[in-house]
Amino acid sequence: MATAKKAPAKKAAPAKKAAAPAKKAAPAKKAAAPAKKAAAPAKKAAPAKKAAPAKKAAPAKKAAPAKKRTPNAAFMKAMTPSAALAAIVGSNPLPRTEVTKQVWAYIKKHKLQDEVNKRMINADAKLKEIFKKAQASMFEMTKMINDHLK
Repeated sequence: MATAKKAPAKKAAPAKKAAAPAKKAAPAKKAAAPAKKAAAPAKKAAPAKKAAPAKKAAPAKKAAPAKKRTPNAAFMKAMTPSAALAAIVGSNPLPRTEVTKQVWAYIKKHKLQDEVNKRMINADAKLKEIFKKAQASMFEMTKMINDHLK
């Protein structure tokens, strides 16, 4: 550390001789000072590197399950729609996910989504049988559809 103090003192002496180079040298001193400060914490950070290998082992575990995601069996179980829902999606047994996709396709095809509030769905005659009201939110829709699946 003693040598570090002497080095800036030598740089300051030439700066006093010429006023114009002093302005240019001052930013260089400021840039050099943070670099020295950054070097000091690096020495303190060296013990932290010892803990880093423990963290590196954790991502290896996360990479293994990311190969393929298996679907939940409850969602993939084919369910029979009620007569009211069968008018929209058909009478064949379908998983919940497919039923929801087909209902959304029906809504988009017939432009039943509210123009002002896109979260609301305006029910036509077929959807009124399922929703039991003239308008329902998209979040309520899945609950209402599930009541029509067995």
